Amino acid sequence: MFDKIENLHDLLEVKLQGLYDAENQLIKAMPKMATKATDPQLRMSLDKHLRETENQVTRLEEVAKNLGMDLNGPGCKAMEGMIDEANMLLSMRADDEVRDAAIISAAQGVEHYEIAQYGTAIAFARRLGYNAEAGILNATLVEEKNTNETLTQLAEVAVNEKAA
Repeated sequence: MFDKIENLHDLLEVKLQGLYDAENQLIKAMPKMATKATDPQLRMSLDKHLRETENQVTRLEEVAKNLGMDLNGPGCKAMEGMIDEANMLLSMRADDEVRDAAIISAAQGVEHYEIAQYGTAIAFARRLGYNAEAGILNATLVEEKNTNETLTQLAEVAVNEKAA
């Protein structure tokens, strides 16, 4: 664990630690969201992304191993806060359709955060010449963007209209 970040390599390690913790928090939180979802496509999308997230953790472990980095670091407070907010929304009484819209809004907040964080990690890795590792991280970034797009389509085509 760092008490001082001395260079971009150290900063990348801290970023990967945060992503690792964030993904592991999501693995614990997503099943609850999927269970609460009533739209079958939304449930299916969340289940699919849970499996992707498990693979994303494996990718982070591979990158860390390749670079000799330790993934045990400070927890991701941002993800903790987003999951707390999602749980708060899920605990409120709501019609099924409105709950589905709340799930999508919470999930998209998570996806947007991950897209930003993976994009940053990829930029750092490339700058440091870790091109193979940047490619591994980019596979996750593509999945995060695809999940976000799927959630947008679900919201715009079906869920938000039903919730209105």
